[in-house]
Amino acid sequence: MNIQNELNKAEGFKNLGLLAKQVVEGFIAGMHKSPFHGFSAEFAEHKIYNPGESTRHIDWKLFAKTEKLYTKRYDDETNLRCHIILDNSSSMHFPEMNAFAIDHLNKVGFSVLAAAALMQMLKKQRDAVGLSIYSDAYDFYASEKGSERHHHMLLNALSEAVLAKPVNKQTETYKYLHEIAENVHRRSLIFLFTDMFQTSEDDVKLFEALRHLKYNKHEVVLFHVFDKEKELDFDFDNRPKRFIDVETGEHINLYADTIKENYSKTVNTYFSNLRLKCAQYKINYVEADINKDFSNILTTYMIARQKFI
Repeated sequence: MNIQNELNKAEGFKNLGLLAKQVVEGFIAGMHKSPFHGFSAEFAEHKIYNPGESTRHIDWKLFAKTEKLYTKRYDDETNLRCHIILDNSSSMHFPEMNAFAIDHLNKVGFSVLAAAALMQMLKKQRDAVGLSIYSDAYDFYASEKGSERHHHMLLNALSEAVLAKPVNKQTETYKYLHEIAENVHRRSLIFLFTDMFQTSEDDVKLFEALRHLKYNKHEVVLFHVFDKEKELDFDFDNRPKRFIDVETGEHINLYADTIKENYSKTVNTYFSNLRLKCAQYKINYVEADINKDFSNILTTYMIARQKFI
C-alpha cells in the first residue's frame, strides 16, 4: 500500500468523532418512520420528571415548548454502563482499504465507525462507556466512564486500531473475553464486534467465554461483522486467483467458480449454527454486513437499551 493511501486513511479517521456524529444524526433524522420516534437528540440531556422528585432541576423552557416535564441531567449521572469489544486480528482488516471512504470500509473500519457512533449515542444519554481491543494480545482496555476526556481517549484508540496493519495476527477470542469478563465487574451492556473467523479455538471455548460475560448479568450483543459479497457469497470473477489466509499466511491458487457452491454452502451452515448457538445461550446475534449502513447497529442499541435500563 502506498504512502498516499495511508495518508488518506489517516485523514479520514482523524475526524472519527465528527463522522460518528454524522452517522447518528442521519439515523435520528430517519427515526420518525421507526418505532423509536419518541427518541430525540433534543432530549438527550434530559430525563422525564417523576412525581415526588425535586422540582429544582426542571427545564421550564422545555416545558413551555413541549408541555412535558423534564429535568436536566448532569455529566456525573449515568443510566447505563456499556463496554465495547473490538476484534483487531488480521482478518478484520479485509478487504484491503486503499483509501478512506465511508461507503467502502473494511471490517475493522466498519466496526470502528459503528463503535464510535454507539459511543456518540451513549454520550448523548449520559451513559458510561468502556472499550477493549484485542488481536493476538489484549491491546487496549479502558473501564466505563462518561467524561469528555475519556470519550476522546476511546476515539483515539479506535482510530489507531484502523490504522494499524497487523500481519499474521491470529487471535484466541475466548481467552480475551474471559479477561474482559473479569475486568467488567458491574452489570453492563456489552457489544462485541468480531468476524468470528477464528483459528486455534473451537466453538465450545468461545461460547464458554461468552457465557462468562453473561455471568454477572451483563447483556451481550454479538455483532458478526463480515463482507457478505466476498466472504459469504464468494462473489469473485472466475480468473485464477491466489487466496491468502491473512492470519496464518497460508495460500491456495484456484478458480473461484470451482469451489463457490461448496464454499457458500459451508459458510452459510457455519453462520446458521452461530445464530442457533447464540439463541441457545441467550446472546443477541446481529449480522453486520459492511456493505450496508449503520442503522441495524444503532437500532439494536436502542432495543437493547430499552430492555436493559
